[in-house]
Parts: sequence; C-alpha cells; structure tokens
Amino acid sequence: MKYLVGARGSQLSVAQTTWVISELKKVNPDCEYEIRPITTKGDTDTRPLFSIDQKGIFEKEIDRAVAQKEVDFAVHSLKDVPSDLDSNLTLASIPKREAVNDVFISSDGLTLDEIKEGSVVGTSSLRRAVQISRKRPGVIVKPIRGNIETRIKKISGDDYDAIVLAQAGISRLAVDVDFTPLTIDDFSPSPGQGAIAIVARADDAKTIAMLKKIEDDDSRLEIEAERSLSDYVDSGCRFPLGAYAKSNGSEMDLTVYAFSVDGKQFLHVHKTGKKQDPNSLGKSVGEELRSKGVNDLALNWREKVEEWNKT
Repeated sequence: MKYLVGARGSQLSVAQTTWVISELKKVNPDCEYEIRPITTKGDTDTRPLFSIDQKGIFEKEIDRAVAQKEVDFAVHSLKDVPSDLDSNLTLASIPKREAVNDVFISSDGLTLDEIKEGSVVGTSSLRRAVQISRKRPGVIVKPIRGNIETRIKKISGDDYDAIVLAQAGISRLAVDVDFTPLTIDDFSPSPGQGAIAIVARADDAKTIAMLKKIEDDDSRLEIEAERSLSDYVDSGCRFPLGAYAKSNGSEMDLTVYAFSVDGKQFLHVHKTGKKQDPNSLGKSVGEELRSKGVNDLALNWREKVEEWNKT
C-alpha cells in the first residue's frame, strides 16, 4: 500500500518527514510512502512569528489536505500544532521526542555568558527573546526569520552576532555547527518542543493503527501534559511561556515558567502528578498559574510586538 504524506517544503520539515518514513518502513516493510510538499501561510508571511495573529500558521493548509483526502497523513513539528484540531482530524502518533533544550550559536564561538555588551542576538521566538534579555540584559535581541541553515549563515554577516534556536532542529538536519546547550532552567522550552506530531483523519482506523506502531508512550503522555497546560492558559507564540514535562516511573513532573513581556516578572510552578493522567496535571499547573496572576503578565505584549516590528 502507498501513502501520501503531507509536509512543509522546508529543509527541516522534509528531514523530519523522511525520518518518520524511515521509522515507519521498519515496522511496515510492505508499505510505500511519498512526500507531498505543501506551502503554508507561515512559509509566505515574512513578519516575525509572534506578530501574526493566527494559530496553526505552519500546519493549517497541510491538515486541510489530510481532511480533504488529498494526502493520507501529515508530519509537523508538534509545537506548531494547535490543540483545537478539526473534529475530523486526530493527533494519531507522537514518536520519541528529541532533545527539548535551546542552543546558543555565535560568530566567534563565545557563549551567551561571554559575548560582549551590545552584541545582537537573533531569535524567532518571543519566549526566547524574553529569556535572553533576562540572562543578558546588556545584549540587543532582534527577530530573525528563515530556515535553520539560513539563520546560522546570518551570524556571519553584519546584522547578528549570535542566534538562539532549538537543538532538535540542528540534530534532525545534522548541521555541522558549534553550539552551546542552554539549560532548561534558564531557557524553559516551548510546550511540545522537540516532538513530532503525525496527524491523520479521525475515521481512518487503518492508517492510525499503522502510525501508532512508532509512537513513544512517554513522549505522548509528556506532550499531553504540556498541551493541556498550554490550552488551559491559552498560551501561544506571542505569550512567553515555557513548559517541560518529564516522566519518572509512574509519575510525571511538569515545570513551567511564565514571563512578563519585558522579562522583569516571572512565575514558576513545579508539580508532580500521575503519569497516566497528564491532562489533570496540566490543568492543575494551569490553575496555579492563574491563581498567581499569569494573565496579568501578558497585558503589555502588544507594545512589545509593535516595538519588534519596527526593528
């Protein structure tokens, strides 16, 4: 049987999809897979990601193709997939998660602690921008777009001295570049960072069963906890919230940091719950964040977005 696979045409998306297909072939040797590249709004809109008022900008057109039976399933970076999928679609499989941390790459090999005052650091994420400013208030943080290799090349020019991005992307592309891993305590990752999501039609039981063969149970439960939290507090690329769930035997730890847009205030919540009930853990952490005033931290985000749009 042959499956058509929807994915973005970016280098990272193709690499992720190729990896998924290689894993599927190990457990479904009689099946064939063909990648169908699809252009999304996020690929054509050059504004900073956090200034685009639309969820799912990197997956909507691809998932529409799944729903309309133009492709059989879709492969995404999980953090790009909104929690409110169309009712006729399902998050069919989550393979084993990659590293969740961010990394720092500079033109001269210096670390974030070592770069000089006034250095320009590029990032596509408001969450990372806030955390960079908290860690090194003397550097200049500017938005940057482009695929991973394009962003890395930009630090060789005059506009950027360094960049911060996810380690998972570098690993999946096998990019040969020196980097410094950033700790999860200093740079709490985006909910779902490092994970791949495979979306299928909810009524396509045969395809779902095939995709489930490469699902990692712990990764699925960890992601559900993070997405439950994110959904409860309605965070997104414009709200600087970091979350990381980690399985530990029959239990699961969920650690969350939420920041004001200027980075001067933050909330930190860490809770342990039952691994098999990730949604309750995510909701519980969300409730504590709300009780501590998480919504007040986002009041001035529009001013920050307008400021960044001018840079």
